Amino acid sequence: MRIAIIGTAALLTLGLAACNQDKLAVGAPMAGGARAVATLQTADGAAVGTASASEVAGGLRFTIDARGMPSGTHGTHVHMVGRCDAPDFTTAGGHWNPTAMKHGSMNPQGPHGGDLPNLIVGTDGRGTLGITIPGMTMAGLFDADGSALVVHAAADDLMTDPSGNSGARIACGVFGAA
Repeated sequence: MRIAIIGTAALLTLGLAACNQDKLAVGAPMAGGARAVATLQTADGAAVGTASASEVAGGLRFTIDARGMPSGTHGTHVHMVGRCDAPDFTTAGGHWNPTAMKHGSMNPQGPHGGDLPNLIVGTDGRGTLGITIPGMTMAGLFDADGSALVVHAAADDLMTDPSGNSGARIACGVFGAA
């Protein structure tokens, strides 16, 4: 009987420890976590998708749902200013870089907090992307001048500072609280 009680207690302890581990895992959903959304637009104002940022355990989860975009591979980045003035969206500033790193996930001195993977858009004009960026916060995303999501014309080489040779900015959206 005593062995059965000790065994049951041990199993319950392990089960509770596993539950706590799940809650601490980076990227795990958080009840009541803040969310931000941006409508992506071209320079002529056409809506070409949405981007969202969600608070998750240990960071932010970014998702992009693009539609009506040129097919191909496009660099995508969170930029440090919440402005998307046409025609070239340069008012969005440089990449969001709260940790003062170099550009690119392949750069030994990188990446920026705003460096996202390339967005691959099919011949139907659609593309999706989802990634969790550890250590980033909603407070950082919504600093004094906000932030924006920018889609570039070319693929990001994931290494060259400051923007991965990803070319012109073809779509932009300002994050706002959802």
